[in-house]
Amino acid sequence: MNSETLSPARTVASVHAAEVVREYGPFAGSDPINGVSFDGQNVWAATGAALVAFDPRNGEPVHTLAVPCDAGTAFDGTYLWQIAEARIDKIDPRSGEVLASIPAPGAGTDSGMAWAEGSLWVGQYRQRRIHQIDPANGAILRTIESDRFVTGVTWVDGALWHATGEGGQSDIRRLQADTGEVLERLQMPDNISVSGLEADGGGLFYCGGGDDGRVYAVKRPR
Repeated sequence: MNSETLSPARTVASVHAAEVVREYGPFAGSDPINGVSFDGQNVWAATGAALVAFDPRNGEPVHTLAVPCDAGTAFDGTYLWQIAEARIDKIDPRSGEVLASIPAPGAGTDSGMAWAEGSLWVGQYRQRRIHQIDPANGAILRTIESDRFVTGVTWVDGALWHATGEGGQSDIRRLQADTGEVLERLQMPDNISVSGLEADGGGLFYCGGGDDGRVYAVKRPR
């Protein structure tokens, strides 16, 4: 596939207030939340020096991996993928062993990350972009432009969503993946910023809360 760049169309998206249904953390000894993922059972939170897995039913930590985790986290069904400065590490979720590394597309300016359709989807924060990249070598396959800072990325039910944070306001946006058009927006409460985004495949988004060290569960509209 040749690399291509898609710019957002100018349309009026539907806007709703985000419904925060639960919060988790802060976790003992952890730093701000830099990214989140979900492995089908546990939520993983990137806290800078460690990945912390917790049970979303009770919020209790169940596993910790001492690996650098500066931004987005993704799970491909078997392995974790973690942004660590200018690279993306492929990690065994049981042992924490780094099995492979590829260059991050933003070379250290990256934010959220998701796994979908056999690719990694990586946000570039201030560049306001989402890149689809090849997990084998980091090659950029496609780029989607946003009109807001990108702080998290996820796919669910064939739809691409990304989190934003700019001007003191965070929201979660559903995009038309082939055009970048914004179709729907969930406005977060003023006191919550979003640093990392992941859908659970059901009715929730998990959102990192940045400097407050928390993870928020937000109801996903149907």
